[in-house]
Parts: sequence; structure tokens; C-alpha cells
Amino acid sequence: MLDIRGVQRAFDGIPVLRGIDLTINDGEIVCLLGPSGCGKTTLLRIIAGLEKADSGSILLDGQNIQPVPTHQRGFGLMFQDFALFPHLNVAANVAFGLEMQKIPLSNQQVRVHQMLDLVGLTGFNERDVTQLSGGERQRVALARSLAPNPRLLMLDEPLGSLDAALREDLIVDLRSIVKQLHLTAIYVTHDQHEAFAIADRIAVMNAGQIEQFTTPTDLYQHPTTAFVAHFLGFDNILPILNQQNGVATTPIGEFSVSKPAKSLLLHTDFLRVVSPTTPASISARVTQSVFQGDSYRLTLRHASGTTLTVKYPSTASVLQIDDIMAIEVSPNAIIPLSQ
Repeated sequence: MLDIRGVQRAFDGIPVLRGIDLTINDGEIVCLLGPSGCGKTTLLRIIAGLEKADSGSILLDGQNIQPVPTHQRGFGLMFQDFALFPHLNVAANVAFGLEMQKIPLSNQQVRVHQMLDLVGLTGFNERDVTQLSGGERQRVALARSLAPNPRLLMLDEPLGSLDAALREDLIVDLRSIVKQLHLTAIYVTHDQHEAFAIADRIAVMNAGQIEQFTTPTDLYQHPTTAFVAHFLGFDNILPILNQQNGVATTPIGEFSVSKPAKSLLLHTDFLRVVSPTTPASISARVTQSVFQGDSYRLTLRHASGTTLTVKYPSTASVLQIDDIMAIEVSPNAIIPLSQ
């Protein structure tokens, strides 16, 4: 549906987007995930027509839309700060886009009722938006974005101002609503948990480029670069000192690898703390233990000085600082990183 090719953008001579290529399928939710300053919001604004690209093309169903003004692109926009009109009630806010399209009043009223039902705000038509909770205001903003039946829904950190519990509830509802309407959506966030919960595919951005673009499951289980691994919270990245005949030598030992790599990730989910006498295990000393509910997050120091992070069941026997333990590395834990 949407094809982005070689998009570049610089501000005051500083590159913000460095040749973005991205294809989004009809009915797909794609998340642009990355830290502040990586270019994700700039890319969203260029797609929306709020910014102009220095070069590259944006094709909607094969047609270049860059000359088309924002209000004629038929896209829905939803932002973190709600951007509701405080002098209008809930129904009038939701109907705003329909009025711009000159939809007959009777049809507007039907559509407003449908959208408020959809977002769980039945009966809120006459409410003052300034008296609503943050979650309710964000639902009104979503209903307003959906009312004109947009070709593409674009969401820029829409839940960023809400508390964690409310975000978890709304992200599930948001995905359900978008899928129910068979919309195509682009969702911008810096929060990996939001991205995993809502997206069909995730594009991880770094310094104006896309580092990896894949499904949430594949991204979590198989990050391809050190940046992606670090951004997802994986710390067990080992430098490769030598690599030949499918074996990579690292400061803590040798590992079989499937392809040439710059470094190795030992994925936390596939490491197991075992007795120091376990054959082929890696011995290390406990330097930190952080309780996380169902598990402890252990930091272990190898004799080489390398530190590793592992999960340890909270139901198991308590470990003390300076205890010597060992790590069993499953083949699934060994992930070669390209850069």
C-alpha cells in the first residue's frame, strides 16, 4: 500500500533521515521504534505531508503523494497531547473531520455514535472534554481520527503521557480497534513493550536509518545488530576475537556460529544458571541480584572481566553476592550480530 524509497531529510545541514526504504502492506500495523532523535517522528511527518523530504519518494498505491497537501491525503493523525478542542464537547470533537468533509449532519451523528461505541465511550457525546481523564481524552482523539475513515492512521507516541497501567489497557484496545476496521497504521514510539503489543512489524531506527525491520517475535528472538540488541535491553554482547571454521572465539570461550559476525549476543532467555560442576558451563561470580517478581536479574562476572546478565527463578534457592555459579548456554542463545 505504502512504499517509501530513499527518503532523506536534513535540518541545518545535519542529516536526520539517511535514505529510508520501507514498504507497508494494506491492513498492516507498522511501528517505528527508536530512541529520541533517531528520525522516527520526522519520517512520520513527511509521510503525513507536514514536512518535505529533501529527496526520495513516497508512493501510495503506486502514486507519488508528495505534491498532495496534507488535508487531501486522507490520513488520520493522532498525537501524544490529544490536540482536542477544549471549547467543543466530545461529539463535536469527533465530528470535526466529518464537517471538513462536508458530510450531512444526520450522517455525522450516526458516525459519531459508531466511533464512540467503538472506543468504549458510549453516552459521552455531550461531555466536556476538559473534564475527562487522560485515557478518556485519548479515546476521544482516537475516535476523531477514525471518524473520517482514513486511508492510513498515523499515531505519534499517542500513549506517552499516560501512566503505565492505562497504557497497557489502551494499547490492547487500540490494536483491536485498528484490526476490526482493517486499517493500515503507522505507530511511532520509543517503548519496545508498546511496539511488541501493537505491531505486525517493527522498524527499529537509529541515527536516521532502519537497523532492522521484522515481526515482533523475530525482533525479540533474533536482533541482528548490537544497537538493536542494546535497545531491546540485552546486555550480553561479546566481542569476537577470532572466527574461523564456524567457531567464534570470545573472552569467555568458543561458540559455534552460523555466519560471519562482528560480535555475539548471548540471549538472556536461553541462558540457565546451573551448578558450577555442570560440564561445558561457564563459571562466574554473582556481583548483583535484582528482584523482579517472578525472577531475579543476576549480574555475573567472568574471570576475564566480562559481565553477563541472566534470569534466575525467584522460587529457587537464594543466591548471595560473591557466590560462584555457572551458566549453561543453549544453542538458541548464540546470536551473531552484523555490526
